[in-house]
Amino acid sequence: MARMHTRRRGSSGSDRPTADEPPEWSDVDEDAIEERVVELAEQGHDPSQIGLKLRDEGVQGTPIPDVKLATGKKVTEILEEHDAEPELPEDFRNLLEKAVRLHQHVEENGQDHQNKRALQNTQSKIRRLADYYRGDELDEDFAYSHETAKELLEE
Repeated sequence: MARMHTRRRGSSGSDRPTADEPPEWSDVDEDAIEERVVELAEQGHDPSQIGLKLRDEGVQGTPIPDVKLATGKKVTEILEEHDAEPELPEDFRNLLEKAVRLHQHVEENGQDHQNKRALQNTQSKIRRLADYYRGDELDEDFAYSHETAKELLEE
């Protein structure tokens, strides 16, 4: 499939091997995994960072290769159950941060046409993603602007 804002094709990568159950060497209790997920969320980690930490550090010294296989729930589902989910979805927050950085750069460097275009593309992605999240994760009357992005990131 082609990329959104260029004519290039996407990069091909390997798929994760299919598995129905966690490996036998990773036999950590589900409750311990959920406690660790909530603990990492309270420390300010995003769901993707939580997955990486569980993969690398693990729980009680045992790595967790896949949280969903071990617990039957995704990291975000665990966070929702324990009322520890982030205010904004992670992908939306990352795009907002990128747009704020680019806007600041373009204000300082007015002749940087390449980054002006990158800012336009990022804002387009934000608006498209806002349509997806509007009503559930975002207010019904949410409209993107640089000021609203800065306000959302300051919260």
